[in-house]
Amino acid sequence: QAKYLAQIILVGAQVVGRAFMRALRQELAASRAAADARGRSERPQSAAASRITGISLQEAQQILNVSNLNPEEIQKNYDHLFKVNDKSVGGSFYLQSKVVRAKERLDEELRIQAKEEKGWKAET
Repeated sequence: QAKYLAQIILVGAQVVGRAFMRALRQELAASRAAADARGRSERPQSAAASRITGISLQEAQQILNVSNLNPEEIQKNYDHLFKVNDKSVGGSFYLQSKVVRAKERLDEELRIQAKEEKGWKAET
């Protein structure tokens, strides 16, 4: 009886292991497809900035609650969110760091846009 019980446990573990690996492969494929789609939708420099900072432009805009790239609005929202998430007032260091990363990403996007506008003006 112990022999059969051990075989049942072994077969069950193999089935669960295979199912786990299959799910893991599917998740990796979906993640790659989403990253590829995101990369195609952004301009090359913008996509590179997203990879470097680890945060997409859309995510940065959501974190700082801005719909367009207005430097004054970005700075205002950044200052507010940075202050309310300060650890000394009971905030979250994690959220504060997300706010900082979002600001860095938006600042980088503003630099990319300024460089592109400068290039377009030079061409005309």
